[in-house]
Amino acid sequence: MIVSLNVLFWLVGILLFVIGGFILSDRDHPKRFLAGSFWIVYGIVFLVGEQLPADIVGVLVVAMAVVAGVGGVTGAKPKVRSDAERHTSALRHGNALFLPALTIPVITVIGTLLAPRLVFGGVALIDPKNATLASFGIGCVFALIYACVLTRDSVKQSTKEARRLVDALSWAVVLPQMLGMLGLVFADAGVGKAVAHLTTAYIDLDYRLVAVIVYCVGMALFTVIMGNGFAAFPVMTGGVAVPVLMGVFHGNPAPIAAIGMFSGYCGTLLTPMAANYNIVPAALLELPDKYGVIRVQVPTAIVLLTVNIILLYTFM
Repeated sequence: MIVSLNVLFWLVGILLFVIGGFILSDRDHPKRFLAGSFWIVYGIVFLVGEQLPADIVGVLVVAMAVVAGVGGVTGAKPKVRSDAERHTSALRHGNALFLPALTIPVITVIGTLLAPRLVFGGVALIDPKNATLASFGIGCVFALIYACVLTRDSVKQSTKEARRLVDALSWAVVLPQMLGMLGLVFADAGVGKAVAHLTTAYIDLDYRLVAVIVYCVGMALFTVIMGNGFAAFPVMTGGVAVPVLMGVFHGNPAPIAAIGMFSGYCGTLLTPMAANYNIVPAALLELPDKYGVIRVQVPTAIVLLTVNIILLYTFM
């Protein structure tokens, strides 16, 4: 196997190391040692986390949490090109600047579809178990190369821009991974079984529509609480979808999982816990209302959740 998730993790780890090095060397950064160390430690988790004992990785994660908790992951104003230079570049390239970003989904779809056939001499070019994620990573690499060719710029400049974005987003960059792991912790702790007990004890799930509503709305509510659909998914799927929708009503796992996750995303639109989606953009745009993004998204979330319930009831 040539392209696996480990290869992509290594690339992310190297990028985090470079970003941490940029911050450590920035004498104008207010907390360069804490912030730089934060991203370097995060890079270690990606690079060698699988080889380290679980206890050591846990200590590294706690150390990251402590640094973030004491306000050590603060942003700075890295040296970037002037507004005039960027405006001139934007005018020169026009809408072609969107092409590198569009390259990512195109290559992701192509790689996912072709992965089962890309086997030579018994060796798979793309990890068949994680074809979509591996293809997504390949798409990102191709998009970077395409962007450098298009703008006639260097990879170093792209890493500087990555550092600028990471500085702006701060510790919220880590939230998706941490909240995803929180969902697994909840599942191992038996929260899913507790949810199953509560729902079956107090709600009549003998009707398919009621069970579908409980699952979809529960996915949204747990996502609101936990801040991430990946964290809510194992809890609600283990508590309602598997025993009731699949076990009792013999539902198809594919639409149940897909629409259930989409229902969780409806909750993402409604919660400040999803800081990297809802709070950070408001800060970057300097909106007067830090919850302004959430307020605008409420109607969309409600409509989408209603549609998801109808779709799951129809196609389950």
